[in-house]
Amino acid sequence: MDAIEPVYGTATLLIIAAVAVALLLFLIMKVKLHAFVSLVLVSLLTAVAAGIPIVDVPNALLSGFGGTLGSVALLVAFGVMLGRLLELTGGAQVLADTLINRFGEKRAPMALGIAALIFGFPIFFDAGLVVFLPIILTVARRFGGSVLLYALPAAGAFASMHAIVPPHPGPVAAADLLGGNVGLSLLFGIPVAVAAWYVGVYLVSKYLGARFDVPVVDFLLGEVNGGTEARTDGATKTAPPAFGIVLGLLALPLILISLNTVVGTLRTSGQISEDAEWADYLLLIGQTPVALLITVLAAIVVLGRGRFSLADSNKILDDSLGPICSIILITGAGGMFGGVLRASGIGQSLTDSLSGLGFSLILQAFLIATALRVAQGSATVALTTTGGLISAQVAAENLGDFKIALLVIAIAAGSTVLSHVNDSGFWLVSRFFGMDEKTTLKTWTVMETTLGLSAFVIALLFWVVT
Repeated sequence: MDAIEPVYGTATLLIIAAVAVALLLFLIMKVKLHAFVSLVLVSLLTAVAAGIPIVDVPNALLSGFGGTLGSVALLVAFGVMLGRLLELTGGAQVLADTLINRFGEKRAPMALGIAALIFGFPIFFDAGLVVFLPIILTVARRFGGSVLLYALPAAGAFASMHAIVPPHPGPVAAADLLGGNVGLSLLFGIPVAVAAWYVGVYLVSKYLGARFDVPVVDFLLGEVNGGTEARTDGATKTAPPAFGIVLGLLALPLILISLNTVVGTLRTSGQISEDAEWADYLLLIGQTPVALLITVLAAIVVLGRGRFSLADSNKILDDSLGPICSIILITGAGGMFGGVLRASGIGQSLTDSLSGLGFSLILQAFLIATALRVAQGSATVALTTTGGLISAQVAAENLGDFKIALLVIAIAAGSTVLSHVNDSGFWLVSRFFGMDEKTTLKTWTVMETTLGLSAFVIALLFWVVT
């Protein structure tokens, strides 16, 4: 649903948003009301309080909920299916063992993060996280300690690539709106994303992992496999799959999604005809849900050989889907809350009031993106809205491609900080790693903020010296 013309002024809308967030946290953390119920209730109250016409309130609620479910539900479902298959057959353990043997126990968190940076180049944050989930949990089980030591470096790597580096939609849209060179944004964005990850994620995760002892959850992928006892899940205990097979299964969605990215870019540039039917098929199989579906089917065939029958796979996949119902619904409700805030017009009011503050352009870009991120939750919306808002100033100052690339990074940095309860990613991380809302705010929110600040400082330093 598009934003309405704001009924109230910016100050009033900000107060409504702040009260809504406070009420939500109170209901969840103090009253102990279920997060899904709390999110729907507060979304409803916020829609009415913000002046959305009563007849449009149901549409505002369902638009945010349905839009988030449409992008998350299939990814989470197929990702957890793949994770369950890898876990039951010992594939996740094989990958974890190989990873540790190559890098060592002490460097396991860094190894996970570097692998996630590579996989995160073409894969969206949520898709990458669900594919990596069995590896993260398996490594954490093997070495013990807080799961955050292993989860935050990987999750932060996906977040860094998703926000800063083309071909992800946010930075591409921002670069296009500002009239910049997407290729230069890519070339400069990669080292900035890696550096910001190391400072703002990896180093910070070591501190957070030592301070917050979050145990490894078993409800998503089951308990640790081991022994030769008979199984009750349909799988036969046999030798685990080879490392090459496991790596190939994890690389398959990466390859398919990369094909989609490459073909889409070539078609946009005119090097592939719009009428090329073969390109349409490559774009289709490279869509993230389709790529994950193909990967799950391949995993059933490859991993099931000698381990379980096709009929047995039904129980394995059923068992994997049960625990994620709550995760999907809560994530959708988080999208509903963010959607209501967007529909209220708070974003428009914020951008109108912040655009004339007189700050330098790069600081203005960062602050506007930050305000939009905090207000409505979506990093992509913050990126595109901010890019559109400052595009006239960029054109008037006749900035070169390099400075525009720095502005894109500053906007991406602002759209990353302060992930909280109106961000669907907040709920994915919270539920995947078994954290309550208070712990998620103290860990994931803090880490997202240090990631965004690190990227902004790098961009600002280059802005000053060039």
